[in-house]
Amino acid sequence: MARFVLLLTVSGLFSQALSQTGLAPKQYLSLPLGSIRPTGWLFDQLMVQTNGLAGHEHEFYDYVSETDWMGGPSYYSSLEEGTAIVLLFNAMVPNGILANNSAIIERTQEFLDYVLDHQDSTGWMGPEVNTTKPRYLWGRYPFMFGAIQMVEYNPDLTDRVVDALYKFVNLANQMLHNNGEGIEPWTQTRWEDFVMTLQWLYDFHPNGNEALLIDTMEQLKYTGVPWEEVFEAQYFPTTATDDLPNPLGYVLSWHGVNMAEGLKALPATYRFTHNQSDLDRASEGWDLLFQYHGRPSGIYAADEYLAGLEAARGTELCLVVASIVVVDCLSQAQTGSYLYQVIGDPKYVDRVERIAYNALPAELTGDFWSRQYLQQQNQIAAKNMTPPYSNVFGLEPNYPCCTVNHPQGWPKFITNAFVTTADQSSLAQVYLGPFQTQTTLTTENPVTVTVNTIYPFSDLLNTTITAAKAFTYYVRIPSWVVNGTISINGGEAAAVSPNNGLQAVPVEAGTTTFTLNLPAEITTESRPHGSIAVHRGPLHYAFDIPRTSKVLIQNAEQPDAKDLEFDATAAWEYAIDPSTLKFVNNPPASGTLPSPVYDSGLPPLSMTVTACPINWPVAGSTFASAPPTNPACTGAQKTITLTPYGATKLRIGEFPVFTAK
Repeated sequence: MARFVLLLTVSGLFSQALSQTGLAPKQYLSLPLGSIRPTGWLFDQLMVQTNGLAGHEHEFYDYVSETDWMGGPSYYSSLEEGTAIVLLFNAMVPNGILANNSAIIERTQEFLDYVLDHQDSTGWMGPEVNTTKPRYLWGRYPFMFGAIQMVEYNPDLTDRVVDALYKFVNLANQMLHNNGEGIEPWTQTRWEDFVMTLQWLYDFHPNGNEALLIDTMEQLKYTGVPWEEVFEAQYFPTTATDDLPNPLGYVLSWHGVNMAEGLKALPATYRFTHNQSDLDRASEGWDLLFQYHGRPSGIYAADEYLAGLEAARGTELCLVVASIVVVDCLSQAQTGSYLYQVIGDPKYVDRVERIAYNALPAELTGDFWSRQYLQQQNQIAAKNMTPPYSNVFGLEPNYPCCTVNHPQGWPKFITNAFVTTADQSSLAQVYLGPFQTQTTLTTENPVTVTVNTIYPFSDLLNTTITAAKAFTYYVRIPSWVVNGTISINGGEAAAVSPNNGLQAVPVEAGTTTFTLNLPAEITTESRPHGSIAVHRGPLHYAFDIPRTSKVLIQNAEQPDAKDLEFDATAAWEYAIDPSTLKFVNNPPASGTLPSPVYDSGLPPLSMTVTACPINWPVAGSTFASAPPTNPACTGAQKTITLTPYGATKLRIGEFPVFTAK
């Protein structure tokens, strides 16, 4: 309690200083929802998602069924029940708009109308019908993010949504000043979600409420987990946290999804403290997280809590989604993209791209009807291990949060693919892939950009820009590119020369075209026990283990929703000789990738490598033991094929090594 009182006192001092300085600007600004659209294979991937579980779960899934869709807000205080509905709402707003799905758009509008029509006279969101549950703040934050996206897409909603948000902000401010009312452990870790909503109001709709907004930001920070301490090196866990006491006492701060929350808390804090130390600690925390818990698939290990580097430890699907945008199972914000927009370091978007093109598709079946709860780098089976029920692919393995939350991954990756500079005079593409965007820069300069590519399944990107006036366009050159070139308007190819990860392209009034060739070398990453992981460009490569499929459960209302158990049908116990790795590119003759591209044998890229069978024990019947160090071959050498990790469901992604003869 002493710390709580002290922090509130300190926050009051901040309020006096910050009322004069306001919010620090971002390095880059996001574009409104709908300004950026996927094309080519990425649009197809979005349609696969929309035609799968994401677009149909409201029809039959208990937590978000049609009967609860309108009644859901009455459960808002329950993280298990009502929050599922607002999580799905926040995911399906961008999904519906980007997929041009009128039914989804109509449904999300109905939900928005319902919540706003039933806002309590005190400002509380949710009618609280027949419930005595306490008022916890966090369950409203996902709804706010969804509502903001709808305002971006349809400005006619602005007054209604902004008025409702301010009613809630006034109430929340009173609650926070009343001894932190509305704060419980989950809210303590996820206060930054509300801060980001408050900053949206401050940036676009301050309406004379600047002091209220900043004071509420401070109250949230100083009644919540101090992330600047959690990410301090002396307190940060360097191994799996199973048996570690948390030195700061904030047990939930080591929860994997909350870690993603904490990373965006620091740049959010910087905007109202103006302290460079907040940005420095965010960068340090990012590096510590991936140094001690990172995965070759781009994500980090957290089978609930941080899990170290071992290949058999899992990563929650919600965390994968969380780190892309970053959003998570129980929070809806944009960490990797947000960090980049505030700080401007390309390391954030480099990693987000790896996560999106590797870890995200690996945790769902190709048709997006079944999902895992936990994904492993080395996964030799996906079986019912009850308890826990985490590794099968299904409707609701373990917890429902990822069922309703996973649809955010692709849409929010897409909506953050382009940004403008802070003065809005230039446009930058930060995620590479097939996109089209339309926006108007300053000085009334309408711009359209079309990127024609099958990246990351090709090194080539062809971009066409039309603009009314000249400006400088920027495109990210990933850190893994070697000997990349750019050819502008059909001219001679020249070496790329990025500055802080961005290649400047001069654009004249009219039409400008350029071609990027972004080749990469095969690289290997050192992993525990002398094992290695294999990469080329943004893609991580793994051995796709042939498998059988067994239906464990089939939903009575929707037969496409199945729980599936996978088991290996071929040997997976191999060591590889990394010196024999060879890249194989079989581009589609039609120029069009198969649908869905993230399924076994469908990506056009692969690698071959010399391997030999080894003794590699299992742990129980489900997990591969740690890769054996310096193993002896137990049979003849052979050539095996590695394919993009995202298309595998059973896999070896971290290999023991040997030297071929």
